[in-house]
Amino acid sequence: MSQQPTRVAVLGGGSFGTALASIAADNGCAVRQWLRDAALAEEINRDQRNSRYLPDYAINPAVHASSDMGEVLDAAELVLVAIPSKAFRDVVRQARPYLNAEQILVSTTKGIQEEGFKLMSQILEEETGFVHIGVLSGPNLATEVAQKQLTATVIASDDALTRARVQSVLGCDYFRVYASNDRYGVELGGALKNIYAIAAGMAAALGMGENTRSMLMTRALAEMSRFAVEQGANPMTFLGLAGVGDLIVTCSSNLSRNYRVGHALGEGRTLDEAIDALGQVAEGVNTVRLVRDKAEAEGIYMPLAEGLYQVLFNDVPARQMAKMLMQGEQSSDVEFILSREDVKQARRREAKDGD
Repeated sequence: MSQQPTRVAVLGGGSFGTALASIAADNGCAVRQWLRDAALAEEINRDQRNSRYLPDYAINPAVHASSDMGEVLDAAELVLVAIPSKAFRDVVRQARPYLNAEQILVSTTKGIQEEGFKLMSQILEEETGFVHIGVLSGPNLATEVAQKQLTATVIASDDALTRARVQSVLGCDYFRVYASNDRYGVELGGALKNIYAIAAGMAAALGMGENTRSMLMTRALAEMSRFAVEQGANPMTFLGLAGVGDLIVTCSSNLSRNYRVGHALGEGRTLDEAIDALGQVAEGVNTVRLVRDKAEAEGIYMPLAEGLYQVLFNDVPARQMAKMLMQGEQSSDVEFILSREDVKQARRREAKDGD
């Protein structure tokens, strides 16, 4: 007897969820996609198009879209949750009556819930109590994934079955899926890099050069890993796709929503104008505020996040903030090799000897 296809449910009708649904269908899975908008679900079924988010992408006709949560989740073995962070918990609660503990739940959302500073996989745990929980993150611009450009991602989970199943369902000749057991580090990398994509967009709009861009991304990586390690992540995770890989693509591409918001700010637009022009959710805007407040409360040194907070929420001009950042402390390069405190002590001794 032939093996039955893996039954996959995708919650979310955005660009990335739509691309993942089609990839899974290309790989022979039985795929159902939940969308809040019934008219958009009907369009996907009729035209194999998501005109709102991926108008030029031909969706695999085997993907069945629906606004009926129970229908989509019925008998699903793998559930990919591709919902913006602000609505994530509400949608999981809506889905909960149709879920069971044998299912694999994977978040693809790069964001943080304000209340309690919760990551999306933590919300999945809290709302379900399930053990098969993972996170998908990496340098994955949805438009390029839809174009079948060569792309790699990371599935992170403590659960080996979750990692293996996602690799089987989504891995193909243009979408490579690598495994990690540092779920927290991979998820934080995906959320934190959005902050620095805004900064990169601002720098580009201000006409800053390649040296500046390189410095910005490298110091951003140091800041991301510093924060994540304080929260319990493994610093080595940030050498991989979910760290430096995702940071490079979001800080370099106009396809990145957060980059485009930053570019608009660098051109002199207000935050509201930049968001309105984008027309989609840019997770990094909210993440700046959440991470800045968390870092301040826990005494974590994050000058880039602080600077962005001042630009976004206190109307400090972007160029003025860039100058202020260049006047900050010169500390260690990679602080997991040489600590910031050792550098500070040496500078104090040098200053004392020079008196």
